[in-house]
Amino acid sequence: MATDLAPPEVKAVPAPVRRTRMSPRTALLRYRWLYLMVLPGLAYFLVFKYLPMRGLTIAFQDFVPFLGYEGSQWVGLKHFEELFTGPDFGRLLGNTLILAALTIVFAFPAPIVVALLLNELRLGVLKRAVQSLIYIPHFLSWTIVASLTYLLFSVDYGVIAGLVHGVVGGTRVDYVAQAEWFRPVIVLQTLWKSTGWGTIIYLAALAGVNADLYEAARIDGAGRWRQFWHVTLPAIRPTIVVMAILTSGHLLDNSFEQIWLMTNSLNRSVADVFDTYVYYVGITQGGYSYATAVGLFKGVAGVLLIFGCNWLAKRLGQRGLF
Repeated sequence: MATDLAPPEVKAVPAPVRRTRMSPRTALLRYRWLYLMVLPGLAYFLVFKYLPMRGLTIAFQDFVPFLGYEGSQWVGLKHFEELFTGPDFGRLLGNTLILAALTIVFAFPAPIVVALLLNELRLGVLKRAVQSLIYIPHFLSWTIVASLTYLLFSVDYGVIAGLVHGVVGGTRVDYVAQAEWFRPVIVLQTLWKSTGWGTIIYLAALAGVNADLYEAARIDGAGRWRQFWHVTLPAIRPTIVVMAILTSGHLLDNSFEQIWLMTNSLNRSVADVFDTYVYYVGITQGGYSYATAVGLFKGVAGVLLIFGCNWLAKRLGQRGLF
């Protein structure tokens, strides 16, 4: 006996919505206020970053200010040859790389550690108070930081130097003058001044972690350490990778103000870096072309480091910067 079966109802598939491409004029009119907000930033980079690049041409000239760019003699790679074959290049590169390595080992992970510790605080008042206290040093100039360092570690009137001498005994140590103490002092200054401010980015990344992931981990029996290792760290790993790529471009950039204020005749052998060397050669000795060549070398090295770290991050399965 045949049975009448109704055919299944077929639902019509909606046609894909075609989006018409917006013309540049329409986009400018519709988002004019957003583009207007971008203009100050673009003007800043144009005036202070891109227009001065014309001055890089003097790295290939024997530049004379009275003759200008057009009248100065072109010498090709003469200044780069002097830089790479000169007696100062090895010392400058070694001092710069050692400070960069110390920055990577101590200064880069410090904000991550502090942000993770602050994230574990459950008392909101205490958390905000600690955040405010560790942010304050960022707003102090390097001149104030150097002055405080001398007040604390100077051999004559340093408070900490006096306490160490009173407890340990023996001869007094001039921590701010001796070459072997220069790098530890620089690292301590960097940690004290920049760690708190650097935690802002990582705290923002931690605030975006889904709370359901922690609840699921607790249901599965994970303790605080397991939650930290399997939930917290993977959540902020992309932020850490991006910050590492950005930091790599500044490995050869040591803070000129910080190094300059802490340099003296006794520690100059370990304190001279590319930034201070450019000042010595370019400003005090009038070697504008040679100093520009040194700065151009630093800039090219920074670009190569950024691209190299970005490539390495992608090879390791992380999301790069571009």
